[in-house]
Amino acid sequence: MNVRSELDERGYVIVEPALQPEVVDRIVQELAPLDEALQGSRRGGVRDILRRAPGILKIMNHDAVTEIVQAALGPDAFMVKGILFDNHVGANWQVPWHQDLTVAVRARVEMAGYGPWSVKAGVVHVQPPIEVLERMLTVRIQLDGRSQSHAALRVLPGSHRHGQIAGHSVRAARERYPEVSCAVARGGILALRPLLVHASLSAQTAARSRVLHLEFAACELTSPVAWFERWRYAA
Repeated sequence: MNVRSELDERGYVIVEPALQPEVVDRIVQELAPLDEALQGSRRGGVRDILRRAPGILKIMNHDAVTEIVQAALGPDAFMVKGILFDNHVGANWQVPWHQDLTVAVRARVEMAGYGPWSVKAGVVHVQPPIEVLERMLTVRIQLDGRSQSHAALRVLPGSHRHGQIAGHSVRAARERYPEVSCAVARGGILALRPLLVHASLSAQTAARSRVLHLEFAACELTSPVAWFERWRYAA
């Protein structure tokens, strides 16, 4: 499999098997302290996990992750965000068809090409120039059994090749690009470009479907705008 060509052509790639069961077990153990934050929440996930569970930083140096990230972004890539999704019938992180257009930054600094601005879980986010998003990659690691069709991420292959798609044009994109459901086995990796149009539906069973969502970049932001997090090597 040529990871780079798959990402360039389709905007996503599934690699499985990628992580051995014992590696997934260690990831789950590192994330265990976040279970308290998830209990009673209907949001279906937790942001800012790289600071809240710093042991998870070691995963960025795993061979499977490194090979995918470097194939897509080159050797100078670094990690900029981590989210834990934990979808089940009582809690969902449901999102409609969209592109990932914002990044987390340290502070709001008015700068040409940056905006609009927002705040998510107390962290400032901004839409950067499209060139930044084109040099980013999302790596999603499946932590539970194979994601079922209702819980799998849905994507529109090839939609990333047309830059930012206005909200009112997403419907046209759905008519142009056939929808694909990306079911991934435990320990498998789904990597995708942020500009790929994708969606997540509500889980329909009580079984947990945890996904470790990591975002990588290969370029700096325009100073003084700066990444909220920038992890080059695991601690």
